[in-house]
Amino acid sequence: MTPTLVFDLETIPDVEGLRRLHGWDSDVSDHEVATRAFAARKELTGSDFLPLHLQRVAVVGCVFRDDQGFRVKCLGTADDPESSLLTGFFKTIEKYTPKLISWNGSGFDLPVLHYRSLIHGVAAPRYWDMGDDDREFKYNNYLSRYHTRHMDLMDVLAKYNGRGNAPLDDLAKLCGFPGKMGMDGSQVWSAWMDGRTDEVRGYCETDVVNTWLVYCRFRLLRGELDQVGYQAEIDLVRSTLQASTAAHWAEYLAAWKT
Repeated sequence: MTPTLVFDLETIPDVEGLRRLHGWDSDVSDHEVATRAFAARKELTGSDFLPLHLQRVAVVGCVFRDDQGFRVKCLGTADDPESSLLTGFFKTIEKYTPKLISWNGSGFDLPVLHYRSLIHGVAAPRYWDMGDDDREFKYNNYLSRYHTRHMDLMDVLAKYNGRGNAPLDDLAKLCGFPGKMGMDGSQVWSAWMDGRTDEVRGYCETDVVNTWLVYCRFRLLRGELDQVGYQAEIDLVRSTLQASTAAHWAEYLAAWKT
C-alpha cells in the first residue's frame, strides 16, 4: 500500500511579520496588530482574509494511512515554533513519499506552506522534486495541478473549475459523515487568542478525518475500492476513533449517524 497523508492547516495572522512590514513597535499588542491588518485588508478588498504569505501556520492536522493502519494527529504541540511544524510535515514526505490528499490544498494549504517555508528556510527536496533527482517525479510530482501525487479533492471533483467548488462541510454531511465540529476557520484566531488551542487542534483533526472519509467515497466511485473494501476503511476509522479518549472524538462519533 502506498502511504497516504491527508493534511489540513489552521493558520493565524503573522503578527511579527506584520510588525516588520508596517514598522509597528512591540508595544502594539498582537490583537491590535491583527485588528489593524484585518481592517486594512477589508478596506482594500472587501474581505478581511489576509494574503497567504501573512498566514502563520499554527496547526498541521494529518491522517496517515499505510499498511500499519490508520492514524490521526496534529504535528508537534501548540507551543512549537512554526518552523518545527513545517519541518515535521516535510520530513514525513522525505521519509515516506506519501500520496498527499487535501481539500483546497492547491488554493490555500500548499501555497501557505510554500511561503512560510521560504520565510523560515525549511528545505524539502523530495517535495520540490520535478524529475531532477527522481525521474518518476517528472511525470508525477507534488507540484503539478494535474498530477496525482498530490490530489486536491475539491479541485478534482469540481473538474478544475472554481465555480464548481463545494465546501467540505457540505459534502461530508451529504455523504453521511459528521462534517465540521465546534468551529470553522474564521473562528480560529479568536479561539487561539483565548487560549483554546486544544479546541483548535481537535477541530483540525476532525477536518482531516472528514477529508479522508470523503476521499474513501471518491475511491469507491473510481473503482479503487469495492463495497467491501470501502466499508472496511470506514469501519477502521470508526474503531480507531472509538479507542481514543479525546472528547472531540466522542462528539464526532455521536454526530456520525450512518
